[in-house]
Amino acid sequence: MKLNFVFATAISSFFVSATTGLGFSGQADALTFSGISSGTWGVPTPGSVDTNPVYTGVGSNLFTWGDPNICPYTLIGCTVTGSNKLTFNGNSFSADINSVFKIAELTYFNGTVIQGTSVQYVPLNLNVSFGPPVGTSQVFDFNLLLVNTPNDSTDPETNADFVFIDPSLSNQSFTFQGNKYTLELTGFNPNVPQMNIKALEGGTTTTAIYAEIKNIPEPSLVAGLSLLGLYLISRKNILGKKY
Repeated sequence: MKLNFVFATAISSFFVSATTGLGFSGQADALTFSGISSGTWGVPTPGSVDTNPVYTGVGSNLFTWGDPNICPYTLIGCTVTGSNKLTFNGNSFSADINSVFKIAELTYFNGTVIQGTSVQYVPLNLNVSFGPPVGTSQVFDFNLLLVNTPNDSTDPETNADFVFIDPSLSNQSFTFQGNKYTLELTGFNPNVPQMNIKALEGGTTTTAIYAEIKNIPEPSLVAGLSLLGLYLISRKNILGKKY
């Protein structure tokens, strides 16, 4: 009987806190986030084959990597394309919570570079300045994977290079009015999952980057649901006993 009373008291407290938490959740669901984004590139990480990495643009929105392949004067028809380039351009936005929106635009140029001079990863420092009611700025750290092919095929598609959003670092959190939220990069397509883009050799691809802001449930609410499960199991066991 004492056990029943303890659980009943705990469950009563849980329903009070859950109702309060759900009230806060309802307010959060009605929020519209607006602001403007910008971004800079961090110090890249070379791959195992990148023995002599060459790059520029750390701290700016234009990042280049790879030493351009300078054509010999005797080679007829050779074209110097220049290094690979990533240009990040932020934009203004206004979006409801749990809805996908355009957070920025990315331009990717696939240059011809000397083997061993590329890099494998480059960090993206995404700065978001939220307008009212949030009214704060937050930096979200992401990572982009750069896949550079050796260009040893006659098929242009096979020689294409890729840029991937690293899914292991594709979300970050922030707090507003006691509620916790996460900003997640959903990829390069608003309708279907697409975490990579490609560019043919010597070609340029420009695309939007999409994001989504989600509410993170309160830990107390999750713990309360677990407590409710324990109470129901305990009550079933007690009622099943004969005295």
